[in-house]
Amino acid sequence: MKAKKIAVIGAGVSGLGAIKCCLEEGLEPVCFEQRNDIGGLWRYEETPESGCASIYKSLFCNTSKEMTAFSDYPFPDHYPNYLHNSKIMEYLRMYARHFGLMKHIQFLSKVCTVRKRLDFSTSGQWDVVVETDGKQKTHVFDGIMICSGHYTAKYLPLQDFAGIQKFKGRYLHSWEYKHADDFVGKRVVVIGIGNSGADVASEIGHVAEQVFISTKRGTWIWTRVWDNGNPMDVTLFTRYNSTVQKFWPTFLINRWAENKLNARFNHANYGLQPKHRFLSHQATFGDDLANHIITGRVLIKPNVKEFTATSAIFEDGTEESIDAVVFATGYKLSFPFLEDDSAILDSQRSMFKFVFPPQLKKPTLAFIGIIQPIGATIPISEMQSRWVVRVFKGLKKLPSEHDMMADITRKRKQLAKTFVESPRDASRVQYIDYMDEIASELGVKPNLLSLLFWDAKLAKEIFYGPCTAYQYRLQGPGKWGGAREAILTQRNRILKPLRTRVFTPSGPPSSRLFWVKCICAVIFLSIPILLIIQMIHH
Repeated sequence: MKAKKIAVIGAGVSGLGAIKCCLEEGLEPVCFEQRNDIGGLWRYEETPESGCASIYKSLFCNTSKEMTAFSDYPFPDHYPNYLHNSKIMEYLRMYARHFGLMKHIQFLSKVCTVRKRLDFSTSGQWDVVVETDGKQKTHVFDGIMICSGHYTAKYLPLQDFAGIQKFKGRYLHSWEYKHADDFVGKRVVVIGIGNSGADVASEIGHVAEQVFISTKRGTWIWTRVWDNGNPMDVTLFTRYNSTVQKFWPTFLINRWAENKLNARFNHANYGLQPKHRFLSHQATFGDDLANHIITGRVLIKPNVKEFTATSAIFEDGTEESIDAVVFATGYKLSFPFLEDDSAILDSQRSMFKFVFPPQLKKPTLAFIGIIQPIGATIPISEMQSRWVVRVFKGLKKLPSEHDMMADITRKRKQLAKTFVESPRDASRVQYIDYMDEIASELGVKPNLLSLLFWDAKLAKEIFYGPCTAYQYRLQGPGKWGGAREAILTQRNRILKPLRTRVFTPSGPPSSRLFWVKCICAVIFLSIPILLIIQMIHH
């Protein structure tokens, strides 16, 4: 039987994982990439290209390497725990080379149109119009995996800022921002305090005369380095913590997290205190932000009420002269190649488990990585692809449209209860919960009870250690022989890049020395007491 042909749109992290998953199941993937290289979001270019993701030169990953890795391909052990975009690109090239993915990618090929064929109700096939070298060609595919991401269409709400058209300085979206060179000696307002806003403001703060961050709702700031210097996600994203969280009341978790973050710096004193609780909205990574605020290089301001030709007037009535504005206002979902968008997705862009449009008669189109995870994207998009290719191949079946819509409605209600109203939170997922949910569909969720009897050492690391993606290669479809070793050695890979200078203590071990000092102190303090007792007896 001839292998089904699958179109993969985009050769970023999600696209590469999708190609590899297709090959694992004996499908025939053809990946169309608009640019001339792999990497998607992580490929830095000095000049941003319309319709493509764009990053600034200094961008580092917010998730650590062990939590970010593909499930059967760990990062090299000497790589830093948090990676610069150039290191991510190195890893992606190694991954593509190792699994032979490059030959399945057609570069400089822009997908213009994706539409259902006339016989779609029976065949489930799609016509895909692709433009290469200025010429368009139509291809027929049995399945579509959309891996173009959600950082391509910038959200620039100029209509919300009165007077911006009169402003004589420069204004730009963070999508266009590359480095701080253009802002030396300037007075700059950054609109928005998400991850990009905090990063850009901190970087510009090194060279600008003054930076202001304008925020509507404030934010909770957390850092990559957590207790004992360990990566934050390695410490917090464990099955043990996930289990505890299910039994703890939400208000206690919020109180613990907020006290923890306020212990580093009081968010109210720094002008960052949000009205929402910690779990109600995405926290912001801002390793350097507190230092910039305490040194005065960055000042936190409320929302901008209006702009004049040379200044910004804030909602608290203050006015600051400014030279430039950076809008770190996020992105919107955009699939311009979907010809009949309304017939595929409803107005709310409903997707079953954020992957499959429930309205389609044949489940032959899937969205990969179109989510906002509290955790790493690569393992989640890979897990989605593993599930999708099994559905495409007919080895897994989706529920009825009615049941899928019921699941979508139920999740929406849960999100509405948990998070503040925000476009970003409409597709928010908790890393472990979501990974387990899709893994259960596939039959690859680790069986802890079984492991406890047969491999207690592994079971302990799976439960108490970081919930890395290697756990989902221990059993079921796609089982990987190296998964156990990858899990048991993950702490070594975390520590290796840190221990570049090995400390060798001189003298007795600190614990022994501690007890020697304690005994000496007790003896020293006992002498005057014994003398006093002796004097009383005499």
